Amino acid sequence: MTGTEPAAPRIDTTKPHPARVYDWYLGGKDNYPVDEELGRRIASLNGDAPRAARANRWFMHRATRRLVSAAGIRQFLDIGTGIPTEPNLHQIAQRVAPDARVVYVDNDPIVLAHAGALLRGTEEGVTEYVQADARDPEQILERAGKILDFERPVALSLIALMHFIADEDGAYDVVGTLVDALAPGSCLVLSCMTADFEPEQVHEGIAAYRASGVTLVARDRTQVGRFFTGLDLVEPGIVSVRDWRPELAEGESDIGPGPVSLYGAVGIKP
Repeated sequence: MTGTEPAAPRIDTTKPHPARVYDWYLGGKDNYPVDEELGRRIASLNGDAPRAARANRWFMHRATRRLVSAAGIRQFLDIGTGIPTEPNLHQIAQRVAPDARVVYVDNDPIVLAHAGALLRGTEEGVTEYVQADARDPEQILERAGKILDFERPVALSLIALMHFIADEDGAYDVVGTLVDALAPGSCLVLSCMTADFEPEQVHEGIAAYRASGVTLVARDRTQVGRFFTGLDLVEPGIVSVRDWRPELAEGESDIGPGPVSLYGAVGIKP
């Protein structure tokens, strides 16, 4: 980190924030009672939520390992990174390629407050943080372009982010703008909530989030596939995150049987 970000704005502890609820699911401590309250409410409706959060995290680990090792990717743009949880994306990438460059993006003040201390990378590589809203892809590209070379392949990581942006708020346009800016050979890594496997529990969870003022959208497999328009999907395509390349797992604990209501996939830009 270079410490170029502005001072953190006031953290609103009166409303839950997805990054902090996710932190609670993962057993973190960077959350507030309002976040824990929503997390517990979701868990009471669907006890699978913390398990899904872990499976989603491990999908990110596997996809990052695959892209660094097999695709030779050395640049990552991770939008909606959330509160840092070790090992984070830069640690996974830089273990394989110490010169990897990683830019994290989020809009939660608590993420900014912890970024300087927790997002430290190798001396050979670069690890930076940009405070920006995912709904403003042009600003993200402009600021990330000071650190990443968009003339070379970049892995765009949108992990458990797009289900917080509705279609009417431009979800597909956001992803399209970002992917259009990437060079050939770049990759999109995306996971997104679905109601295809457990419709009743997922819709109850959506209602709880919305009651707390948080937008949440479940998309079916075809709708998730729209994010990958024009990209070549890496095998096994769009699957539950628990089923994406399990042979790449390292240090994952057993989450038991049953579906995980998040689709995950990796697409390559031709």
